Amino acid sequence: MKSNNVGLHQISTPNGKHVFSRDEVINDYRIAFQSRCASLIGRKEVLTGKAKFGIFGDGKELAQIAMAKAFRAGDFRSGYYRDQTFMFATGMCSVSEFFAQLYANVDLQFEPASGGRMMNAHFGSRLLDEDGNWKNVLKAKNTSSDISPTAGQMARLLGLAYASKLYRNDKALKNFDQQFSHQGNEVAFGTIGNASTSEGVFFETVNAAGVLQVPMAISVWDDGYGISVPNEFQTTKCSISEVLKGLQRDEKSKGYDIHVVKGWDYLALCQTYLGGIEKTRTEHVPSLFHIVEVTQPQGHSTSGSHERYKTKERLAWEEEYCCLKKMRQWMLDSGIATEKELDSWEAEDRKLIEKIKKEAWDAYLNPLKIERNSVAELLKQFADEGNNQKSAEILALLNELQSAVTLNRKLIQSIAFRALATTAGQVSKGRSALEAFFTDYRKKYDRVFNSHLYSESKQSPLCIPELKPQYSDASESGDGRMILVKFFDQLFGKDPRTFVIGEDCGKLGDVNLVFEGLQDKHGDLKVTDTGIREATILGQGIGSALRGLRPLVDIQYLDYLLYALQTLSDDLATLHYRSAGGQKAPVIIRTKGHRLEGIWHTGSPIGMILHAIRGLYVCVPRNMTQAAGMYGTLFQGDNPALVIEVLNGYRLKERFPDNIGEYTVPLGVPEVIRAGSDLTIVTYGACCRLAQDACQELSKVGIDVEVIDVQTLIPFDTGHLILESLKKTNAVLFLDEDVPGGASAYMMQEVLEVQGGYDWLDAAPRTLAAKSNRAAYATDGDYYCKPSVEDIYELIYSMMQQRFPKKYPKILS
Repeated sequence: MKSNNVGLHQISTPNGKHVFSRDEVINDYRIAFQSRCASLIGRKEVLTGKAKFGIFGDGKELAQIAMAKAFRAGDFRSGYYRDQTFMFATGMCSVSEFFAQLYANVDLQFEPASGGRMMNAHFGSRLLDEDGNWKNVLKAKNTSSDISPTAGQMARLLGLAYASKLYRNDKALKNFDQQFSHQGNEVAFGTIGNASTSEGVFFETVNAAGVLQVPMAISVWDDGYGISVPNEFQTTKCSISEVLKGLQRDEKSKGYDIHVVKGWDYLALCQTYLGGIEKTRTEHVPSLFHIVEVTQPQGHSTSGSHERYKTKERLAWEEEYCCLKKMRQWMLDSGIATEKELDSWEAEDRKLIEKIKKEAWDAYLNPLKIERNSVAELLKQFADEGNNQKSAEILALLNELQSAVTLNRKLIQSIAFRALATTAGQVSKGRSALEAFFTDYRKKYDRVFNSHLYSESKQSPLCIPELKPQYSDASESGDGRMILVKFFDQLFGKDPRTFVIGEDCGKLGDVNLVFEGLQDKHGDLKVTDTGIREATILGQGIGSALRGLRPLVDIQYLDYLLYALQTLSDDLATLHYRSAGGQKAPVIIRTKGHRLEGIWHTGSPIGMILHAIRGLYVCVPRNMTQAAGMYGTLFQGDNPALVIEVLNGYRLKERFPDNIGEYTVPLGVPEVIRAGSDLTIVTYGACCRLAQDACQELSKVGIDVEVIDVQTLIPFDTGHLILESLKKTNAVLFLDEDVPGGASAYMMQEVLEVQGGYDWLDAAPRTLAAKSNRAAYATDGDYYCKPSVEDIYELIYSMMQQRFPKKYPKILS
């Protein structure tokens, strides 16, 4: 570490551009040392059974101290679970909060990142107030909520940086500067382990950021391994910066600034980060900081030991090149501190971290003790009642509770339940008191652990009032796509936060011309073409939405959603939940699916989607009038959603409502699109038209079928309208284009189990879905692979024949 001493109490970087006081350097070392203590103590807490799992940032301390110097209020982090030192240095997380998360403290006062929902070192700022409203993010340093999947944070990182580009270049967004951006001067900081750069989403993000030229700074912590697998099996040339050299910008072309610096060189790290981030901030050029010669003193996590896969020579090198050891020696050699001073500070810091750890443990344990004692007292009182025939069993449960080595709420609730189960049928004051405690306790912690999957604010889409489409004698008719063109034209014109990104959305106006002419009218920042990269198109939306914008993400076909499914499922769908209501990203994803041509353009994997993206609303409009109304609802709300339009419906003729852009379709409210009395069809999307056609034919033989369009699969029929239909018809068919057992099974469970529809049936419920294989090409492929009008007719007729065999003779013997 070379420095230019410019005075007894000042230290400068090698290039002389950045000067630090002696006190600042000492404070940096102490933060790094405290972080190392937290890592070492945290591992002991796991190994002694106080915590379930630990993953720590030891070895990365100095690089993160340097990075923190360049991080400003308004900036955002999208990071990796090794970033504790950076979080401590920026003040975005305290050591106390770090331990509270390690213990899984559910109190947001102590663990604000997730309320005990995420494992340790998964950080997240509370960007929302208690009512779900945005705070002023310019007044704070911010981190998006972390996830565990390797490189999963990269797609979101792109969007955080892209928002700065929009805030800087879109004049219509100037009014939002006071809360979300200061003229786009914010940098999005991403961090990742060297091995995780092998993931596809990393390369997709890096390429997209280079194309877009956004202020994104990626730091790669390179400790030579991905758990036990060394770099030689991870990365070409064993170096991600070497691999990415072709992205380096020059006089002829835009690209990246690429920096390589050793993780133990304090001054070089400070110089590199302060200079590099300033260029990223002012010039909006993405940058890569490859931090090499990094160590990992405790190995990957508490689940294993790195001595099993590292050589003795490597372990010896890591001990010698420990960044704290290197900085300590430099401070001694430079006269910044004496060995006595350093020993004294380190002793103080060890005691401090131990004290904080104990306080965090007590803050976690004390409420549990109170709850345990409450149950113990209730059990004792119950057992002491004179008429209690199960006193011995109750006292045994009491002893089990009081003697338990590990105390948690699972134990407390389990003991209470077992006591109630043991005494089922008894009536006494003691049992009633225990039952009241159990009921309240279960309800309380069910909410603690399961709330905020969906928005609970007053801005929830479920709170948006319905406004029906209006028609007049002057209402026009035409291709259904024109309803969406008109809707999006109005949306982009009246809400400066809105924009659409996607393949072919801009110049072409979408392959189905839903945005025809809108780029020319609203500009290429509003209607934007992207490369073929679904995961990061979604990531652009997530990050932008986290910064107050309202993106419409266009995935060209439903089949292609699979490219983005990991980001959709692990990141966006869990965001509001994993942050315990602290963050939201109301991205609206638009795609088209169901029937068309060929194996990869006929997708309807709704069951997969329903199970993978709980946390988003799933809208399945049957036509473009309904789709526009759903968008109208969603863009007034604050919950992310997926809207699947009917792919073969854009050219079908529809009547244009007079109030396009104003009317709304409520979520969770099915619509009866054909009234009937003999049987109920529950369906959605493109199958609605098939069902209506089949029912028209069935009416000719006296079968009167009711057709219900569910409209949204999540939420599903919140008012139990379908149940009312079953009370009338007493028979039901669930119809869709998914594989057997997919969305049809989901709808069946909702209606028969959740709504209690089974009690009203006098015939076995049936499903009709597509074949297990994907649909073959052309008209005949569609006909034989997916439900047809004849399939629907035949199945409903057979159901009626079974109920009334004399009235309906068999079609086929």
